[in-house]
Order: sequence, then C-alpha cells, then structure tokens
Amino acid sequence: MTPQGRVVRCTVSGIAVETAAQAIAYLIVILAGILLAWWALQAFRFDMFVREPKSLKARVLQLLVAVVIGYNVARFLLDYAYFASFMSWIT
Repeated sequence: MTPQGRVVRCTVSGIAVETAAQAIAYLIVILAGILLAWWALQAFRFDMFVREPKSLKARVLQLLVAVVIGYNVARFLLDYAYFASFMSWIT
C-alpha cells in the first residue's frame, strides 16, 4: 500500500516468468545429475583409495566427486538440448 492508501499491483512480465521457469528447470536437471552420480558412485569401491572408507572425510570426498561428475553430466545434457534447438535453423 502507498501512503495514500492505494494498493499497488506488481505485474510480472512473460520474460521474467520464462527466465524463472528456465532457472528452475536447470536446477532440477543439475540436482538430478548429482543424485544420479551419487547413486552410481555407491557401486565404486572407495576402500581401495582411502584409508578409512566410512570416515567423514571419505564421505565428503565422495560427495564432492558426485557433485563434480553430476554437474558436468547435467551441463552436457543442458548444452546438448540448447545446441540441438538450433538444428531447426539449418534447414
């Protein structure tokens, strides 16, 4: 409300809604990539590379590896979809 008692309505443009939806989609794809990498890393034998595989440090290392791999997989998929959208311009 303004000091005069009037209600001010804020409108959101279509570009802002589209940008927000795209950002949410990117976050979902990146989180899915990280979760997929974490799930896949459960089959990997970390006990061959770390002294104490059940320690906090080993779990943090596993999490960091999952984030790096998952982010890169998600970026690849997002870039692939982005560049594939340009294929319609070729013909």
